[in-house]
Amino acid sequence: MPPFAISPLYAALCAILLIALSLRVARLRKTLKVGIGDGGERDLQKAIRVQGNFVEYVPLALLLLFLLELSRQAPFWALHLLGAGLLLGRVLHAIGLSSTAGLSFGRLVGITLTFAMILITAVWLLVISVAGMAM
Repeated sequence: MPPFAISPLYAALCAILLIALSLRVARLRKTLKVGIGDGGERDLQKAIRVQGNFVEYVPLALLLLFLLELSRQAPFWALHLLGAGLLLGRVLHAIGLSSTAGLSFGRLVGITLTFAMILITAVWLLVISVAGMAM
């Protein structure tokens, strides 16, 4: 497998998902004739939050995944598991938040997968970093 083949895969898939979420916001803006803000439109508010929540978490998660891959201290299957967990989490969260503003299965599982991916990757990198400093 070529070096750095895993994190670019999940970055590309997340980029495609971001475009889909952004097009949804744009389509709602056009349909509802709302140029700026949400115009008090509930569906547009939810779509904006889905897109915003994605943008709040995914860049850091992808950076952590890339750094872990760069460290060469994680097996390919673990990197795929972390990347897939992030992607699945973001898809589930988007579906869950799009369907309701309240708690839903998609929101709960989606944010749990996202937080787990970020936390596991961050702790893994911290261990690698501390171990490297001890040498």
